Amino acid sequence: MRSAVEVEDGELAAWYGRAERPWLRANFVSSVDGAVAVGGLSTGLSGAQDRRLLKLLRMLCDGLLVGANTLRAEQYRPLTLDADRRGWRQARGLVPYPRLVVVSGSLDLDPGLPALAGAPVRPIVLTGPDAPAARREALAEVADVLTAPDLRTGLALLHERGLDQLLCEGGPTLLGSLTAADLVDELCLTVSPLLAGTGASRITAGSPHPPRTLAQVHAHTDPEGFLYLRHTRPEHR
Repeated sequence: MRSAVEVEDGELAAWYGRAERPWLRANFVSSVDGAVAVGGLSTGLSGAQDRRLLKLLRMLCDGLLVGANTLRAEQYRPLTLDADRRGWRQARGLVPYPRLVVVSGSLDLDPGLPALAGAPVRPIVLTGPDAPAARREALAEVADVLTAPDLRTGLALLHERGLDQLLCEGGPTLLGSLTAADLVDELCLTVSPLLAGTGASRITAGSPHPPRTLAQVHAHTDPEGFLYLRHTRPEHR
């Protein structure tokens, strides 16, 4: 099992790559005992190589999918990339920046949030038909607000806009909804060498659904003791 530190960015990006069809990749971090957060935030579980991988996976995607609660709690900043990663994308015919996609049923989002107001590319907010009209209008000043009756239809709307390679960063309720709808093609999980104890939730939450079988693609480590796992649906490999 190789250490992530031994691998250059280009090779590491090639390990993960971009799929040849529309694809939903989820990226999460958890403690050894299954906690999704420490003190309510996932940053307490992360390390230097995990943050490096997060940036690389963002570089590979067309759209970054995140739930409104996670956007607020984790205080997301504008979705930007450094010059090298923008160059990598442009050399492959991609636009310089991926697009932020916020999923929110209630649209309880402040249009002035940095991730929205300061985005280098106009974000998308994906919501349902019952979202309040006044909030739609307020958010339309800074984002494209798309309406869909369910997540499957919502992802189809994103694909129509050229966002074929989607990366989900959470939170647990959004991941639970996506897995319940059988929409997740791949899960990248960083296991942090930490016993977080009781209180924190798992990486998935929501309504029960049938188990989804996964196949391991690869695993690697780093000197700090983090384990990086990548799994896909067997029929989607």
